[in-house]
Amino acid sequence: MYNRRNENPGCLTGLLQLFLLKNVYNWAQDHFGSKRGGCCGCVMGVIFFLIFAALVLKIVFNVDWTSIRF
Repeated sequence: MYNRRNENPGCLTGLLQLFLLKNVYNWAQDHFGSKRGGCCGCVMGVIFFLIFAALVLKIVFNVDWTSIRF
């Protein structure tokens, strides 16, 4: 039986995901992040950066962070 999980996504799929991620990141920074100013905004900006950096690595390198295999 053919398993679709082993199939790598295409280039356009990755570019679309990165485009959508960029838009979500900019929206989150505008509403909650470091552009709001203050200590809380700076902390949220760093948290957003770490989360979205991990998501970019997942999209670009196709890394599954939830799977632990030996």
